[in-house]
Amino acid sequence: MTVNRPWGVVVDGYSTGNYLPPAFDALGFDLVHLQSTPEPMLTMLQPAAASYREFLVMDEAVTPGLLAERKPAFVLAGQEPGVPLADRLAEELGLRGNGSALSTERRDKARMIDAVAAAGLRTASQLCTDDAREAVAWADSGGHWPCVAKPLSSASTDGVRVCRTEQELRDAVTGVLGTHDIFGSVNDRALIQSYLTGTEYIVDTVSCDGRRRVCGVWRYEKRLSAHGRPLYNRDILVDPADPVCGQLLPYVEKVLDALGIANGPAHAEIIVGADGPALVEVGARLNGNMHPAMHQTCLGLDQAQLTALAYADPERFLSDFADTPYSIRQPAVVYNTPTSLSGRVVGIDDEVVSRMRALPGVVDLTVKKKPGDRISPTEDLLTSPLRVFLTSQDAEQLERDYLVVEELREDVYTVEA
Repeated sequence: MTVNRPWGVVVDGYSTGNYLPPAFDALGFDLVHLQSTPEPMLTMLQPAAASYREFLVMDEAVTPGLLAERKPAFVLAGQEPGVPLADRLAEELGLRGNGSALSTERRDKARMIDAVAAAGLRTASQLCTDDAREAVAWADSGGHWPCVAKPLSSASTDGVRVCRTEQELRDAVTGVLGTHDIFGSVNDRALIQSYLTGTEYIVDTVSCDGRRRVCGVWRYEKRLSAHGRPLYNRDILVDPADPVCGQLLPYVEKVLDALGIANGPAHAEIIVGADGPALVEVGARLNGNMHPAMHQTCLGLDQAQLTALAYADPERFLSDFADTPYSIRQPAVVYNTPTSLSGRVVGIDDEVVSRMRALPGVVDLTVKKKPGDRISPTEDLLTSPLRVFLTSQDAEQLERDYLVVEELREDVYTVEA
């Protein structure tokens, strides 16, 4: 990094926000990291300090004035908790952004769905409450069985539960209330929604001045646990010529407009059923399953690259990438492995990990646990112990590699009860 290079600010660059610094660096920009909270959010992969020119912690009395004096080129969020602060700072500094008027709708899932429904788009019915009895009465009176209970502003299927009985719903609501979400906020209310039947998809985008590039569409392969929790198995890349994209993409365009996401990345989850698409939720941030090496191989571009381009060279983004569809170079899959193991991890079998890494279609494999960590049967994305990124020109090879990983996955960890 050199002090005379242009620079921008990333607020809360956790998790896949770590892919933003190298993407901006390739375009000649440095980044300053701004932490929105007094202490780091330790539930997520931490930002790599060496990737940033400077690390700042938000101080309302100092930081806005400091940034105004230094004149950054842009401010954007690296992870969902940073969205409101990034929105506000960009607005105050007169920089490209999404404004602060709808910041809450981009974070609070109840207000998000209300805004999308107000735009005339199909959504689930919902109730926001701090009372399990009210939740049961709503489900009974509206015929909303089964229904889904979840926190208002979390991610990674944290606290999400599909409920089919009154007792399950009571347990789900009380299980949310008073707990902390993965971003450290207290859940003082629970969101209850009607259950949407159909197939769930990811649609990833990058916007610049209201014009967009769809980075990719992925189909979720999932099932429900015995406790009603959604277990995500594979994310499978969808061909843009698939007829489902003809329904998804116009719907997502209207969702982003309804939520005021005119600039930066977005990660939308949508269920397509007999009545068409309906939003599950959308985050104004990079996809959590993004992996630049894999995405560049299977798609030619990745969402971090396009985000950097939208802020560092918007004219090029608009002329070369906006309003054009993605194309697939080869099939791809992201596999979040489940486990039935329970106890303390006492060892990792490096030979098994090496065998999986050596498979022709495996681009990368993330071993999430280390010796001393606790491991428990998978109930959500947070408790999946391995993430495997696969792509191959040969779809049959991709399936064979997936099946090998499926066979070996429980041999990675040695666990002591």
